[in-house]
Amino acid sequence: MPTLAQLRELQSLAQAGLTYTRDPYDRERYERLLALTAELLAEGTGQEAGEVHEVLRAEQGYLTPKVDVRAVVLNDRGEVLLTRERVDGLWSLPGGWADPGDSPREVAVREVREETGRAVRATRLLALLDKGKHGHPPDLWAVYKVFVACELLSDPGLHPQNTETLDSGWFSPDALPPLSLGRNLPGQVTRMVELARHPELGVDVD
Repeated sequence: MPTLAQLRELQSLAQAGLTYTRDPYDRERYERLLALTAELLAEGTGQEAGEVHEVLRAEQGYLTPKVDVRAVVLNDRGEVLLTRERVDGLWSLPGGWADPGDSPREVAVREVREETGRAVRATRLLALLDKGKHGHPPDLWAVYKVFVACELLSDPGLHPQNTETLDSGWFSPDALPPLSLGRNLPGQVTRMVELARHPELGVDVD
């Protein structure tokens, strides 16, 4: 079975070929290459091949990593803010995909507000990591994870109704709840807390 890195390279070749080729016969070959890649990606990630193929066909242009922004918010007791994901019932740092037109700071602030009801101010970058290098479960996409330290401005203590999260709360880094491992690993959360507490450690970059 090819590795995810090899499959993403095949996806990139097929996607670039479909974007730039003018030859109809080459287009058929690239379409077939993309379909085969989708089948193998589905096997590796436990998804349905047809659905994966449709997702891949929607991507156009040169293939680049997606960007996942996570906010790291500490309270005055040194606890970290986590939110409980509706999709799997597990916990993560607030965050999500970056949207075009929004800076990492804006994404972090918005996601904290929407997912937890807290108001924060983004202060500095903590880490820029390649998700594929850190032992997350297999993912369809190559992803860069951006961790942003945020200062807590207000905490109403009431979780807002929304479509993405079930609950939110403060946790000691030494007693984390079950985490949504596709979003963040226990070691990542504790490392981000350490970086947030100690600016002199700088920024972690893969």
